[in-house]
Amino acid sequence: MDWRDQGIVLSTRKHGENSVILNVFTPDHGRHAGIVRGGTSRKMTPILQPGGQVDLAWRARLEDHIGSFTVEPLRSRAAVLSDRLALAGLNAVTALLSFCLPEREPHPKFYARTEPLLDLLGQNDLWPLAYLRWETALLEEMGFGLDLSECAVTGTTEGLVYVSPKSGRAVSAKGAGEWADRLLPLPPCLRGEGNSPDVEIAQAFHTTGFFLAEKLAPELGHKPLPEARGRFVDLFTRRLPR
Repeated sequence: MDWRDQGIVLSTRKHGENSVILNVFTPDHGRHAGIVRGGTSRKMTPILQPGGQVDLAWRARLEDHIGSFTVEPLRSRAAVLSDRLALAGLNAVTALLSFCLPEREPHPKFYARTEPLLDLLGQNDLWPLAYLRWETALLEEMGFGLDLSECAVTGTTEGLVYVSPKSGRAVSAKGAGEWADRLLPLPPCLRGEGNSPDVEIAQAFHTTGFFLAEKLAPELGHKPLPEARGRFVDLFTRRLPR
């Protein structure tokens, strides 16, 4: 069994004397693991950094074997390692992909959303909003998409300021009534409206984080969300003006 694809490096872990088990996200083969012989060498270590773009050839005797990778570099994103926010964002993306995606299940459209997101790393004026939209797309890809088109109570498309934590649907101020304090915030940026100030993006992270932690994670049978996601949101929030 063999195939060739490109992919985004998610993580590595040591295997034996000088090899690593490489975990990658590919367009045609999904999240996939394989052994890289000599992966701990000085030549290979920079290539196998999380977020790096690589060309992959996978080979195994049987399809259900872990198999081995031959890896060639395509693009490094190591430049972001000196930027705390960019590095935290990169770690959040790779951790969530490893956490959410079933192994060997293709998600080509979501891969096509992930690659340009990583290309924006380091552009801190653009990246948080792009990452927020990526999180909402991740929820949708996993079957927990938010329906923010109209109020779940009144059917109106105006004055939508809340999200129901139960249904993931928008709720207007009028429709919320006495239940308003039990609902999640719906800032305009979550609907693709307005000029998306950072304070609104932080509010939107609270809402998407709820559905990732309270809806998606239990469905996957996992423990709590990766800490990397929380570290990125905390770092982003601390940068907001007081």
